[in-house]
Amino acid sequence: MEQKRFTKNDSGFVCAHCGKKVEPLGYTSRNHCPFCLWSLHLDINPGDRASDCGGQLRPIKVETDPKKGFIIVHKCEKCGEIRRNRAATDAKIQPDDIDLIIKLTAAEI
Repeated sequence: MEQKRFTKNDSGFVCAHCGKKVEPLGYTSRNHCPFCLWSLHLDINPGDRASDCGGQLRPIKVETDPKKGFIIVHKCEKCGEIRRNRAATDAKIQPDDIDLIIKLTAAEI
């Protein structure tokens, strides 16, 4: 039996890194802070909240994809795992900080 690889989990949260209140995205799972781009290592598959790690995911770079747009690459500060997450630059509520995304594409952070 094939396991589902994506679980919609679009609840708001308070960012563990910068402390700002993050609103739900509304159309898919929001998994990182739009203000600082940090995340938490909570998932094994997107939205499942099945990881036991819980470490903070630091944004280390941004890749561009012609179909998906900006992809934020995170590295877990606790276990070192690398995770890739699509940026929400077109979100109507709290879009991702485009200046930070541009800096990460140029490796300025």
